[in-house]
Formats: sequence, C-alpha cells, structure tokens
Amino acid sequence: MPQRSRLPVPSFCPVYAGRNTTQRSGFPCRCLTWRLPIPQLLLLCVTCHALLCSLVQPGLERSANLMHLFSNRSNLEQGYCETKARLASSLDFWTLSSENLIALLPVDPVKENYVRKVKNCIFSIAFPTPFKSRVHLVAVSKEVLEDILDLDLSVSETDAFIQLVSGEKIVFGSIPLAHRYGGHQFGIWADQLGDGRAHLIGIYRNRQGEKWELQLKGSGKTPYSRNGDGRAVLRSSVREFLCSEAMHYLGIPTSRAARTLLDFIIQEHFPSINVQEPNRYVDFFSIVVSETAQLIALWMSVGFAHGVCNTDNFSLLSITIDYGPFGFMEAYNPDFVPNTSDDERRYKIGNQANIGMFNLNKLLQALNPLLDPGQKQLAAQILEGYPVLYYTRFTELFRAKLGLLGERKGDDDLIAFLLHLMEKTEADFTMTFRQLSEITQSQLQELNISQQFWALKTISKHQLFPAWVSQYLLRLKSNMNDSDSERRKRMTTVNPRYVLKNWMAESAVQKAERNDFSEVHLLQQVLQRPFQKHSTAEKAGYSSPTPAWAKDLQVSCSS
Repeated sequence: MPQRSRLPVPSFCPVYAGRNTTQRSGFPCRCLTWRLPIPQLLLLCVTCHALLCSLVQPGLERSANLMHLFSNRSNLEQGYCETKARLASSLDFWTLSSENLIALLPVDPVKENYVRKVKNCIFSIAFPTPFKSRVHLVAVSKEVLEDILDLDLSVSETDAFIQLVSGEKIVFGSIPLAHRYGGHQFGIWADQLGDGRAHLIGIYRNRQGEKWELQLKGSGKTPYSRNGDGRAVLRSSVREFLCSEAMHYLGIPTSRAARTLLDFIIQEHFPSINVQEPNRYVDFFSIVVSETAQLIALWMSVGFAHGVCNTDNFSLLSITIDYGPFGFMEAYNPDFVPNTSDDERRYKIGNQANIGMFNLNKLLQALNPLLDPGQKQLAAQILEGYPVLYYTRFTELFRAKLGLLGERKGDDDLIAFLLHLMEKTEADFTMTFRQLSEITQSQLQELNISQQFWALKTISKHQLFPAWVSQYLLRLKSNMNDSDSERRKRMTTVNPRYVLKNWMAESAVQKAERNDFSEVHLLQQVLQRPFQKHSTAEKAGYSSPTPAWAKDLQVSCSS
C-alpha cells in the first residue's frame, strides 16, 4: 500500500514516517478504541473514580483499582427529558444494565475464566476477583458521584460502595464483561490483546438521560490477562487517577469489528449520523478524523505526551484513555519521550500528530471492506485532510496561549520563534506561557525580567529574545479593542499554572506507599483548578522549577 504523505507540520513539531504494516483480521481491530470519557475514582486496591487501597502486610506490594466511566450523551441530543430526582443515599435501588451490549453484540460462549485465545466474539463474561486483604478508600471524585452517578457523597463511605468498586459485590443488572480486541503496538500488529485487568460492569443511565459505561480496572484476571495477574499497582493507579483529573479540568476530553459492531457504535455514540444513511461509515470516519486532530492539538497545547500511542490506546470518541508512562513536558523539547520503554522514540511528543494519522490509517483499513469504491476514495481524501485540520487547530490554540486576537500573517512564525527559543534555552513549557500571561507589556518591553518570572528569565538569556519580544509586542498592538489587563486575564484562562508533572506524581506516590495520602488529596484539589493560584500549591513548589532530586526521574510502561 502506498505510504501516506508526511504531515506539513512546522519544524518544532517533527514528523514521523511510520512502518506500513498490514493488520490480520480475525477479531475486532482496536485501531481506535471504542470507549467513552472516563472520570476515575482512586481506590487503594480498586477503581471507580475513587482510589481504593488494599492494606497488606509490610514488604508486600500494594495493588489499586480504578473505576472508569465512559459517557454517551446521545439521549440528551435526542430530546430525552431530564427528571428531577434527589441523589441516592444508598446503593439499595441503584442499578446497572449490560443487556444492550449482550443482546446486540456476540459474547464468548466459553464461560470459564482462564487465559486463552478467544474467537468470534466482542466480549467475554468475566467476574472481578475480590481482594483477600482489607480495602481502604483513598480518594473519590465528588463531581462524578453526584453529577454522573446520582449518588450522594456519603454513599462512598458505605461498605456497599467499597464492595462495588473493589469487585466484591455485583449490583442488580450487572453482567461483568471483558472486551476482546486487537491492535498495533509500536507500529506492529500485536494480534489478540483485550482487557487483561479490566471489567465492564454495566451501563448506568442517570437523571440527565446520559448513559455511562462503568469499568473496574485492576479488578482481576480475564481471558486476556496473558502473563499478568489482573491487578494494578498503587503507583500506576495514583498516576492514572491524578492525570485523569488533571486532563478533565484542563478541558481536554478524557477516560471497539464487523458491520453490526460499527452500526452499534454509531447508533449509541454518534447521534448526529443517520444509521440509515448509505454513507454513514464515511461520515463516521470524518468525525473521528476531525476529533482526533482536535484532541492531539489539545495535548500539544498543554505539553502532554501520552507515552504509548498504540492503536488500542486511541479512542473512537477522541478522548484521552489508558494513562501509563505519560508525561507533561517540563523543559520544552520536541523530542521529549516520557516512556523509557520507547527505545525508538516513536511516541515522542513531536510525533504525536503523525502517529494520530498512522492510527487513523489503520482504522480506515479496517473500514475498507464495508465501503464501496466511491466511498473508499472519499474516505482517503478525508484522511489526507487530517494534517490541515490538526495544524489549523494547533495554531488556534497557540494564538490563544499568546493572547493574540484574530488571525494575522506572521502568527505562525511568531509561535515557532518562541518555541525555538524555549528549546534552545530548555525553558519550562508550562510556566513560560503562564508567566507571559502574568507579566505586563511594559515589563516585557524593558527586558528586565525579575526572578518572579523565572521561566521567562531563562529565555531572556538568549540573544534573540529581544527580537522576539519586539515582534510579540507589535503583534499585540493589532489586537482590536484590547487592553493589557484584558490580555493577561484572557491568557490566564488558557495557560494553566499547574499540571501534573512527573515529579509531583512521584512525590505523591512515595508518600502513598507509606500510607500517607495527603499529597494525593492536595494534588486532586489543586488540579481541579489548574488556572487559579493556590497558596498550598505554591508552598509545595508546584509552580517552581523542577527540584534537583527529580531531574533524572523516568517512567516506563510498568509505571
């Protein structure tokens, strides 16, 4: 198959020419995953947008679970009437349903739960494995409980809730399922993958008419566990919970193949598409292409590197899923790789847009058998338009980060110039843009940057910094009906002061491993308002340079 053209992206966003391997069919290709937005609970031993911890004897590694929530808002868009109801104070009459999934999609006829090659199905029925040790709830999202699950916060303090999120109790209507899929990992077809430590425990329809899929992670073995034990270690669970919280409050969407499956996905999750329309698969692909470009541009705008952009870690709904060796870039570097397991640097931050196109191409290969010749040509043209969609959105976001109004010739060069200076001086990505949001134009013009703006002071050491400042101030003058105070106010709403840098997560993990969850709670609180200055966060150094002890901190696929 001919190789797609490389993305026409600027020099500060290097391109990647991926290997063009061909998938083998046999089960659903998880080219992009079929999953919905997932707020999470942190359970030291379990998950449900709560973090649960299994209390074990000293010296033994602890495990944790997360509950993932995936949303389908189609009922609202179809005119579903919201009903007024009080929040439930218990789980006595709170129910889930798996009926729709089982009725419409093929289920593994083998009921025994053992690791094997599974054939001709989408799901296997697999029940969670309860913990043998005592379980302790570490953190929970009040917003998820009340606004999504219709549960009063007090429910999280009950034994029934702990039993639900730890996999000990199955509520009425729930038939736990493990999803079967395949995909490309590091560019190579990996054959059968599947949910090796996760259980989809059902769908909940809330009082707003939204449908949310609930999934436990780290809840025990499934037929797809391969060599794993079905558990999730405390370290990875803390990181995943906090990053999911961080991405949600940064405004970035966060936490599957025959005709029947695709029609089901469209009907359930793409209500704007008419399921009777002959070109529905092309329309579906067009939406996924557009929203994938949007998502990756949003990642880039906050310096987020996913770490493992395999096809099975991308969502058809264009949300951020599967947090593993992720990283928020500290010193600006387009070659930043958060994952030490990525020896070829395939998933470095500057390659993410190109990997998005690679993954979309694999999705198109899976769709092609369902398309006629004309539709195949149209879908190929849609894919070829992905680079423009991505770069347009990327530029819009960075204009906003610089406080630029409207579109002017030279904006691309101004953005690229700044990123070049940041790369050469190894300036902090997050704080450079944040401090540009806080410094006045007169302070910039004087070129006398105080230590208060330490990230800008780093860039100011470059001999070309005065030239960039002159271009920037000149461009700001072209903003119509704008003032410096309005510019700064506008920029502080798009440039976060706090993101979950690896050293912050590591500090919280180290304390959690000593049964001290104070920093998990602090980070959860701070990351819920990343654009606002917090005195406790300032004391903790969350907006300060990376501490010396964390300079060489690294994470891997096991993190």
